[in-house]
Amino acid sequence: QVQLVESGGGSVQSGGSLTLSCSASGYTISTVCMGWFRQIPGKLREGVASITPTSVYSYYADAVKGRFGISRDNSKATLYLQMNALKPEDTARYYCAALKPGSFDWPISTGAVQFWGQGIQVTVSS
Repeated sequence: QVQLVESGGGSVQSGGSLTLSCSASGYTISTVCMGWFRQIPGKLREGVASITPTSVYSYYADAVKGRFGISRDNSKATLYLQMNALKPEDTARYYCAALKPGSFDWPISTGAVQFWGQGIQVTVSS
């Protein structure tokens, strides 16, 4: 059974930082791109960042570029999202995603996702 489990979310004040982690089990993530999405109630889920299997390339949505950093540790089957200088508009539910083999496009789309995490809430107060 494939599981992607996010942790590290919570509430923080504007300007603060959080680090999300996504631990994978039942699936070898080292050969696929991984990504983070976020969703606000009533809006479409949007790609935030993605990273290639060996971390050579990473991509970011314009809204988070320069503030967020995506990384991975394949030996630990774990994906990370370091979020700095958080803004109230970053408030959303964040989802970890394992993309389908061979999916390298940016921006990442929900159609490219093979497995989803359950999501974790991030709330940024002003």
